[in-house]
Amino acid sequence: MSIMTKILAAKPVTAALVTEMQTQAASLTNQLGRKPKLVVVAAGDDPASAIYIRNKQRRANTVGIDAVTEHLPVTARTADVLAVVRRLNADPTVDGMIVQLPLPSGVDTEAIRNAVDPEKDVDGFTDVNLGRLWSTPKDRPITTLRPCTPRGIMKLLAFYNVSVAGKRAVILGRSNIVGKPMAALLLHANATVTIAHSRTTNVQAILGDADIIVAATGSAGLVTDADVKPGAVIIDVGMNRVATSDGQTKLVGDVDFDSVQHLASAITPVPGGVGPMTVNMLIYQTLEAAQRRADRQ
Repeated sequence: MSIMTKILAAKPVTAALVTEMQTQAASLTNQLGRKPKLVVVAAGDDPASAIYIRNKQRRANTVGIDAVTEHLPVTARTADVLAVVRRLNADPTVDGMIVQLPLPSGVDTEAIRNAVDPEKDVDGFTDVNLGRLWSTPKDRPITTLRPCTPRGIMKLLAFYNVSVAGKRAVILGRSNIVGKPMAALLLHANATVTIAHSRTTNVQAILGDADIIVAATGSAGLVTDADVKPGAVIIDVGMNRVATSDGQTKLVGDVDFDSVQHLASAITPVPGGVGPMTVNMLIYQTLEAAQRRADRQ
């Protein structure tokens, strides 16, 4: 059977989202009397974090959001970070806030995560927002701020008209960042959802029955053509650096793209698939938080 595989690339989705967000940011600037504002709280000198922060600031500036970083030294302790978070919670000019991980050794990440005001939690990581996500009744729209990667995946599927309702979805990975909230979003969209993880037995049989596979394990090339049924939709969240034969490195996903592509009806590339959607959703949710503030005013 010949399958025409649709490549679910982020670039056209991003173009549409940027236009939408620029319009909304301009409207909010008029309503609020200032630009919507996103603050990144960071501590230490992790080089990867610095790159992520720059990417977020660039995208925010592109759409008309004021993005700034509150940077603490590597010697910062839990009380120091909490003080910054609480100050930003109380600041009426701050619409969205994220705490860039990792934090320095010894800092209580859980305490910091849950100190963020849920109405400003544009990462969607607080227990309050995760609880709201899971408790939303099936007949009501989800309005809470939610983890950005799963929300970006849902935007990607909707843009390419990939049907979810009634489909069997298997998620590889059970993190609070991707796996669990992804399950909640797919379930709310009327998919039948299974979460598989490191202790799951007979994973290949479970994957072979899936209409949709979301791979989020951090294991390069884990999913191969032996795991996928013809016509399945493959969402690859993995971002893994692997060595090449010439001594360089390249970015690959959790899915062996070359072997799976000919079987899938749709598949996300790595890079250029899920990754850019995560940053877009962070900015998107900052605008949502700002809109709620404008509506209250």
